Amino acid sequence: MRVLHVITGLGVGGAEQQLRLLLRHLPMRCDVLTLTNPGPVADGLRSDGVRVVHLGMRGNRDLGALPRLARFVRRGGYDLVHTHLYRACLYGRIAARLAGVGAVVATEHSLGDGEIEGRPLSAGVRRLYLAGERLGSATVAVSDTVAARLAAWGVPAGRVHVVPNGIEAARFRFDAGVRRATRARTGLPERAFVVGGVGRLVPGKRFDALVRAVAALPGAHLLLAGDGPERAALRALAAELGAQHRIHLVGERDPLGEDGAGRVPGIPQLLAAMDVFVSASREEAFGLAVVEALAAGLPVLHVTCPAVDDLPAAQAPGARRIGTGDEELLAALRGHMEAGASRLPVPPVVRHYDVARSAERLLDVYRLALHGAGTAPLRTAARAAGEPEPGPGAAADAVPAPARPAAAGRPPHALAGRAPGRPGNGPRPGSGSAPGPRPGPDTGPPRPGGGPARPGNG
Repeated sequence: MRVLHVITGLGVGGAEQQLRLLLRHLPMRCDVLTLTNPGPVADGLRSDGVRVVHLGMRGNRDLGALPRLARFVRRGGYDLVHTHLYRACLYGRIAARLAGVGAVVATEHSLGDGEIEGRPLSAGVRRLYLAGERLGSATVAVSDTVAARLAAWGVPAGRVHVVPNGIEAARFRFDAGVRRATRARTGLPERAFVVGGVGRLVPGKRFDALVRAVAALPGAHLLLAGDGPERAALRALAAELGAQHRIHLVGERDPLGEDGAGRVPGIPQLLAAMDVFVSASREEAFGLAVVEALAAGLPVLHVTCPAVDDLPAAQAPGARRIGTGDEELLAALRGHMEAGASRLPVPPVVRHYDVARSAERLLDVYRLALHGAGTAPLRTAARAAGEPEPGPGAAADAVPAPARPAAAGRPPHALAGRAPGRPGNGPRPGSGSAPGPRPGPDTGPPRPGGGPARPGNG
């Protein structure tokens, strides 16, 4: 069985990283096509042995991308197309139908009450979303909160399936030696009280509130992992408050761990260096960084986090919900600072969001979509009998990708009708670009005025 994942861009963001992690746990062959911006996550996918193709979409209204995408899907002989993020969901669903693929699944990663992928919702965006949604087989919501928002939009409940984001908890297990080494590498005093945050540096994440709070706590340091358009403004604010030497903006980091040479700490190592984690966003679709922080044994302060808020409080005793006021955040941080740093037991919520469980739930959605398409059982049976797989339909400039190593924790089962013992997401044809021009980064949902858009950060 062959699945194509279509995503708006592959810069660093929650949706993009979640796709990479899920592919490590799905037991079938998966290729990834990005409409724009084959950024750091594309490099990570290729290092995992995943074939990544850049379509070269020039903007929100580049309608010429649609036939190119449809041709790619048709030539690839895919059984199922899975789309991620607003623009990819719109174009991907249409292209899949034009290519004759009956099983089309879309994941809604970043839908808030008043915004989608960090951009304010408009009536036009909503109409386009609903028109495109009807072309799919199923829509995946990453949380119960997102499922409720889709229902309020008018998406039939029977078409929505909750598949929460997941993590590999073992990567975040606290280690005191890693804490000391990471603090030394990032210029953090060994005994300092360190507040942490992770995410794109955009206004909606409200990292400015963290800068102000830490600046008001003498001796405290702030460690922020992420990049984005607010980076310069945050640096300027820290300087204005006289706290520039205590505010550490370390840029984008790999959520799966250190770089290959072990010189650049990834998110698990940075979490080990923190004493308390803060998510100040007013809107989140899930809150993956909060779950990762809880897996690292950190106490967490959050304004909103569906991953935690949708479950009973006993599932995450170390997480405390706060309001949006600066004074409340400052008081909460001061309380943690006075109490001293301490690690907490890993709470039940972390086991609840194991990525292997998320992969199993996604496979259930795939089964439903394939059953509705009515063709998958015949195709998988033919391949089990030795039918050669269709060619990938790669572009002429495709180059070989490395073979993907076996992923630890991959579920041994597969979709109904899959041949026993067939390799999962193993060596595959090369990665390259589909026909068409290659402009610079341009990601995000279509908007009525067209033009460039920001990457999503689910």
